[in-house]
Amino acid sequence: LTLCLLSTGCAGSLPRLKTVDNVDIKRYMGPWYVIAAIPTFIETKAYNAIEEYQLKPDGTINTVFTFHKGGFDGPLKKYNPRGFIVDKINNSTWGMQFIWPFKAEFLITYLTPDYSQTVIGRNKRDYVWIQARTPQIPEQDYQRLLSILKEQGYDITKIRKVPQRWRDKE
Repeated sequence: LTLCLLSTGCAGSLPRLKTVDNVDIKRYMGPWYVIAAIPTFIETKAYNAIEEYQLKPDGTINTVFTFHKGGFDGPLKKYNPRGFIVDKINNSTWGMQFIWPFKAEFLITYLTPDYSQTVIGRNKRDYVWIQARTPQIPEQDYQRLLSILKEQGYDITKIRKVPQRWRDKE
């Protein structure tokens, strides 16, 4: 029973999330502003959150996640998990390692053709991140992404918009 509860494939669970068909990994690299999320415990009070990806020569992805805690002037927090591309055909399924040897599921479930907006999810539907290349996205786009997440089985009432304020980037 414990194994069943911990896994994502038990009867009665939600279907597995569909990832995007193809990610040009080099094009996906770079900074992404976190627009909204069902946050992990470390990012519940995040402001100006950015996740930046850099492809390393060994094929892993150096990740730098930064945000100010509790307000725009709050202390700067920085985390450096390492990404591992699991599905090397589509490049849309990764493992994200914060602490060795554990890798968290990282599924690219949505990506605009111009690589301006993306959604990263997990089969458990416990966390999700809406990210964009700009600190803000049109409200119409945000509502469309919420609709997609609701259809995927997410409780969208748990999604928190991440405050973004950048004087030199807007």
